[in-house]
Amino acid sequence: MKARSRSSNGGDSRLSVRKTKAEKDPNKPKRPPSAFFVFMEQFRKDYKEKHPNVKQVSVIGKAGGDKWKSMTDADKAPFVTKAEKLKAEYTKKIDAYNNKQAGGPATSGDSDKSKSEGDE
Repeated sequence: MKARSRSSNGGDSRLSVRKTKAEKDPNKPKRPPSAFFVFMEQFRKDYKEKHPNVKQVSVIGKAGGDKWKSMTDADKAPFVTKAEKLKAEYTKKIDAYNNKQAGGPATSGDSDKSKSEGDE
C-alpha cells in the first residue's frame, strides 16, 4: 500500500511542476538556416516560376529534397558558403545578445582587450 501512495503522490508532484512553457524572448536572434534551407529559398522561387499550377508545399519540398540529394558537393558549395556566412553573423549577434542579457555592454570584450594591451 505504501508503494501506491508514493506513486500517486509522485505523479501529482510531476504534474504540478509542469505549469506553463517558458516564454520566448522576441529580441533573441533567430537561428541561421542550414545550407539546405538556403538552397530551398532559391529552389522554391524557381520551381514556382516553372510550375505555377503546383500549390502543394509537400510536392515542392519533395522536389527540392530530390534535387539537393542529386547535387554534387561542388554544386552545393555556394549554398554552404552562404550558410556559413549567415552562421558567423548569427554568432556575433547571439554573443552581443548574451552579453546584454548578462548585464554587460555588448562590446566590452573588445574594448577591455585593447585597453589592457595598450597599457602594457
